[in-house]
Amino acid sequence: MAKDGTMRGGARAGSGRKPKALSEKSSVSAEIGFKTVSGRKKTSKTSGKKLSNIKLSENTENAQCPEIKGYMTEKQKCGEEIVAAEVFEETWKWLKERGCEKAVSVQLVRNYAMSVSRWIQCEHIISKKGFLSKHPTTGQEIASPFVAMSQNYMKQINNLWYQIFQIVKENCEGDVGTAEDAMEQLLRSQGA
Repeated sequence: MAKDGTMRGGARAGSGRKPKALSEKSSVSAEIGFKTVSGRKKTSKTSGKKLSNIKLSENTENAQCPEIKGYMTEKQKCGEEIVAAEVFEETWKWLKERGCEKAVSVQLVRNYAMSVSRWIQCEHIISKKGFLSKHPTTGQEIASPFVAMSQNYMKQINNLWYQIFQIVKENCEGDVGTAEDAMEQLLRSQGA
């Protein structure tokens, strides 16, 4: 509490040690006794926490992909088809390969897919119309508003992807690589 009686201060959001990946925790839990791991003393096998890892299911091919909502396949006003359904299926397939499809919210994956498809749509319009536009009243050249929209969608994509990847990193036993590698692979498969 501050001197003026208001509740301020305290831990900041995002501060502190970052959580380790489950694969790292699993290797630490196999060690016995007092070992120094990343500069900290471990007093027990798992530091008193129960590790919950998601086992990769044997039959990943037969598991059903969640329903693709209608708004992900609607025809766009400009006449182009939206690719949200394809991005959703590719992302879901990537999650299923790592056995984390139950750990990640379906809505989070849908939001990610829609943001990627809107970003692709903005990039197509920029390619067709260019980086410059005319001001509606003065007629002067201005930066295209689609450039700013594209940048905003890219920020959304990165934010959503890092949320998804963090869940996968914390719950997947195997090596998942880096977030940049996985995102690049997903975007490359879409031809973006």
